Amino acid sequence: MTSIRKSVAAAGLGLGLVLAAGSALAQQTGIVDPGRQVYYDAFKGKKVSILVATMGLDLSQAWVATARRELEPLGVQLNVRDYSWKADVGAQALGTMIGEKPDVMVVHNVDVTSFAKIIQRAENEGIPVIQLNTKAIYSSSAYVGVDWTAIGEAAAQTLVKSCGAGTSQKIAVMQGAVTDPASTYQLRGINNVLEKHPDIKVVSNQAADWDSSKAYAITTTVLRQNPDLCGIAGFWDGMDVGIGNAVRDAKPAKPVLVVSSGGGAKSACENLSKGIFTHYVSFDAPAQGHDLASAIKTVLQQKQKAGTAKFYLYSKLTVLDKSKAESCWDLNDYKQS
Repeated sequence: MTSIRKSVAAAGLGLGLVLAAGSALAQQTGIVDPGRQVYYDAFKGKKVSILVATMGLDLSQAWVATARRELEPLGVQLNVRDYSWKADVGAQALGTMIGEKPDVMVVHNVDVTSFAKIIQRAENEGIPVIQLNTKAIYSSSAYVGVDWTAIGEAAAQTLVKSCGAGTSQKIAVMQGAVTDPASTYQLRGINNVLEKHPDIKVVSNQAADWDSSKAYAITTTVLRQNPDLCGIAGFWDGMDVGIGNAVRDAKPAKPVLVVSSGGGAKSACENLSKGIFTHYVSFDAPAQGHDLASAIKTVLQQKQKAGTAKFYLYSKLTVLDKSKAESCWDLNDYKQS
């Protein structure tokens, strides 16, 4: 037993000397991070294909600019396509992208069904797909973007808070395109709240197809029919400018709330300052671009079959009013020189 104890003690002493020597060496030269090279090797020469509805929006430009800033220095090549809101053009572009065999595909959906089968096909062929800001009925490897249901709930809660007892309790809802995820999920959020407040009356629930002129015309008619309207929930700031302008031009006897939402670009805060919007639910597009880059990095490091491990990165939401009209971002700060 004594000899065993001596052997263990000797072994311990030897290990201690080795650790001490290693510690002394580390103090002089540092130590190698075992994960560092693995991380950088995962990105070199990788190709990512991105399909957006349009690059004509600050929203899309912020996504791409932020993702480029983070990924291109790592050796990731981004290839961006724009399908101008046309589902058939987008479907064709997705087919081409699959044939090019990128390491990752990123898709901004035009509605809940148009690209679902093509996205599934891409993953069946081994290409992981990240859906960006609008989600199809097929759940792919990742989703990065808005929890549209939460936006609808935030908008409805804002209206309920201001349109309770002592007001007409009448509100209106202005959807975008009825098959777009931004409409279908947002409408569910609106109803999640209103179902708990039966005193609030929805006097109009119409779709303006993301068109500000159509939103203006619908709002004008609704205000004529309901001059005591308390508030309107719009589903996207580009369209909702039409709502705000219609309210301004109608000159209602009592203020009408206009609750909008979007990526938080400078123009949104300008509309808050001007009174075109009274409240604005911001999801911060540049932050989404950062989340997109993080999702791409994660997918490129995963070894599972495409679509096997699914994850979601929902955007943080902030409700702004005129007092917080300095909280928006300027696209010029995100464009590459």
